Amino acid sequence: MQISKRGTTNTEQTAKPKQPLYKNLFVQIIASIVLGILVGYLWPTVGIALKPLGDGFIKLIKMIISPLVFVVVVLGIAKVGNMKTVGRIGGKALLYFEAVTTIALIIGLVVANVMKPGAGMKVDPATLSTDAVGSVTKNAELPHGVDFFMNIIPESVVSAFATNTMLQVLLVSCLFGFALVKVGGRTSEFLIEAFDHISHVIFQIMGFIMKLTAIATFGAMAFTVSQYGIQTLLGFGKLFLAMTVACLLFLLVLEVIMRVFVGIGLWKAIKLVREEIMFAFATGSTEAVMPQIMTKLEKAGCHRSVVGLVVPTGYSFNLDGASIYLALALVFLAQATGVDLSLTEQLILLGVLLLTSKGMAGIPGSAFVALSATAASTGSIPVAAVALMLAPDRIMGNYRTTINIIGYVVATFVVARWEGLFDRERALHVLSGKGTVADFPADPDPAASAEKDGQPHEAESIYKPKPTAERV
Repeated sequence: MQISKRGTTNTEQTAKPKQPLYKNLFVQIIASIVLGILVGYLWPTVGIALKPLGDGFIKLIKMIISPLVFVVVVLGIAKVGNMKTVGRIGGKALLYFEAVTTIALIIGLVVANVMKPGAGMKVDPATLSTDAVGSVTKNAELPHGVDFFMNIIPESVVSAFATNTMLQVLLVSCLFGFALVKVGGRTSEFLIEAFDHISHVIFQIMGFIMKLTAIATFGAMAFTVSQYGIQTLLGFGKLFLAMTVACLLFLLVLEVIMRVFVGIGLWKAIKLVREEIMFAFATGSTEAVMPQIMTKLEKAGCHRSVVGLVVPTGYSFNLDGASIYLALALVFLAQATGVDLSLTEQLILLGVLLLTSKGMAGIPGSAFVALSATAASTGSIPVAAVALMLAPDRIMGNYRTTINIIGYVVATFVVARWEGLFDRERALHVLSGKGTVADFPADPDPAASAEKDGQPHEAESIYKPKPTAERV
């Protein structure tokens, strides 16, 4: 009997039964999307009634996001055991976020100027009402300056989890993790082991909920088509085309980043989270797939500490799809209302967007709030013109969520490799689709990520295959 270098026998590999196609989650989601579109188009009344299927699923997922982030971040920090390393991960993540979102904004502006999706519409802002926008945003405003940072501090530990405010949960988690490292001894060991067991329970709950994914996708897609109709696609066809081109250009940028900094193609990373991308596309929610993304990234060779810090932080600071949307939409609104933006005005617009795009998370109708705030700051784009985006926003939101998710994945791979907490061999094994992660321990050895000569090194030994003797 031959034994492969990963510790599995050739007999085991060949004897493994192939999963039936209908049990594949990706196939189930695609089928649900197609069926949802048909039901929504043919029977709009039924499609509207199916809305609770998607909404209920999203609420179930959001229910476990805060405790999941807490245990993942605490365990990640505790097992790294080095506060400087954690601080460096956060700093590198924020630096990467700022660079990539700037590129996304520039691409949005360039595509809008070249394709001119709003040219010739000649919309009179006086005929538009801001009441509908106000009902969507609940008259919320973006936090200003110090307010943004003060909002990160919760009123209490409990309120952070009760409101599901991600940056507040992240702050509490980091403080708890740092304190656990500082205390040390048997107390820390006991708590780490306890949180490890709790994390398994949380992921099991998530597994139960995920069995409803196909049903939720069907309900969400049927409602979307019923509510907004196919005619929306036709009325704003040029805008959707421009958004498609901008997103494809941005994906080319991410492909270069992945190849240069990680040594892995973007398509493999996309395949890793294809189910999450399709579900988010159908529902318009990125929060609903956060737990699954974090799980898959950890299995694909990214250290838990990196996953726990980069992904939740990215939900507030790495909104690549939203950045493309904001830049494209604002120039579209200017063109539609006959406002000619000079190069200087567009550069100022870019600077304003760098700030407004970072304060969107957790605000009702965040895209409209950011659009309104940025339009008001230019002094030339009528704020009332934002109402034009009400009709196409739901479909544009599908673009935003798709690119945002891909952005979170790429950011995690890049920061993990940058910090030397990335196992490329394991990543290639998982991303190739030739095997499973069963050849590797679920929890990597944090000692392998220790620094050499003051510099972080590639974590080649973090995820070692289980010894052959144990598997035979």
